[in-house]
Amino acid sequence: MTEMTSRSVSSAQREPYTAQYDRLDDTPLSVAVAQAVAMFRTVDVMSLDPLHHAINADALERLFEPRADSPRTGGTVSFEYNDCLVTVTADGEIRVQDA
Repeated sequence: MTEMTSRSVSSAQREPYTAQYDRLDDTPLSVAVAQAVAMFRTVDVMSLDPLHHAINADALERLFEPRADSPRTGGTVSFEYNDCLVTVTADGEIRVQDA
């Protein structure tokens, strides 16, 4: 006879982490994303994989840079990075959650 066993699998995920990014700040968006993921994972930012392994960092910067006549409005990009789902919005929100 086969013995049935039950294993407890933890499905609890952490609450998402949200950071606000200011395009007028001197910090590049790519750095702000890495810092947000490090905060969510509670690790040193230098221990993360390079961001360019997940997304083209230059394209991410250009996607949300202000236009000549006005700030960007609308638009969202989501991608996986270091086992996290990262969502960046045109209004400056960086949201990090478990992937």
